[in-house]
Amino acid sequence: MVALTGLERVSGTAARPRVWRGVVFLLAAAYFLIPLCASLWYTVYTPTTGVSLSAYGELLTAEGFVRSLALSLSLAVATIVLVLLLALPAMLAVRLFAPRLRPVMEVLCTVPLVVPPITFVAGIGTSLRTGTEVLAPTPFWGTLIAVQDPAFPVVLVLAYVVLVLPFVYRSLDAGLRTMDVRTLVEAARNLGASWPCVLVRVIVPNLRSALASASFLTLALVLGEYTVASLLGYEPFAVWIVTVSGSKGQLSVAVSILSLLLIWLLLLAVSTVFGKEKGK
Repeated sequence: MVALTGLERVSGTAARPRVWRGVVFLLAAAYFLIPLCASLWYTVYTPTTGVSLSAYGELLTAEGFVRSLALSLSLAVATIVLVLLLALPAMLAVRLFAPRLRPVMEVLCTVPLVVPPITFVAGIGTSLRTGTEVLAPTPFWGTLIAVQDPAFPVVLVLAYVVLVLPFVYRSLDAGLRTMDVRTLVEAARNLGASWPCVLVRVIVPNLRSALASASFLTLALVLGEYTVASLLGYEPFAVWIVTVSGSKGQLSVAVSILSLLLIWLLLLAVSTVFGKEKGK
């Protein structure tokens, strides 16, 4: 009897955390899904026509939709490539050759978190105007104008690199902490591998999860960034959504829902791919 009573107490104690986990999960799901379902219902229902998918049918023919989405995706790809090319070699160099500079690098990479975007974009705008006036008599004037091309504004890529740097640094730092970088690099170098080969064939394969996290954080930020692009006068996807919302509310909400679903599908695909690789 005493043993049975003890088992009942243990099973009852183990069941309580499961119940609380279920409650927390349901509350979190309601917190995220209720606004999303309400937005979806707003896009498909009107009191006059009832349920209709016309808002989603207008997306492909809406003026500026394809252009703004293509611009945001191209900016996201360029930002991902540039920030990884800058951050990963620098973090490896500091970790291998100057470990005392790690606190300094961490502070520098997290500074964009404390700078308001409005201040950041005001500084960029002032620099561009001043640079245009100062560099007008020089050959660099053409370069400065080229980076502001509305078809592909390189200045936005440079601004986004700064904005996503704290998130990319945290993701890569977490990945580097899980591996013995010095031992792997020394072993590869002793076998005759060059530094580019070490980076591409030794470090990158062991950082797949960290690189994927950094890439999708960058993708989410670029697709949703509004302040910098709007104040600099460009119209990527987020700015286009706000512009359309002034006259077509249902269309703008439908675009937002589809962008969320797109990002979720990409995250699910990457999680599945990396899950299979870890299983192997």
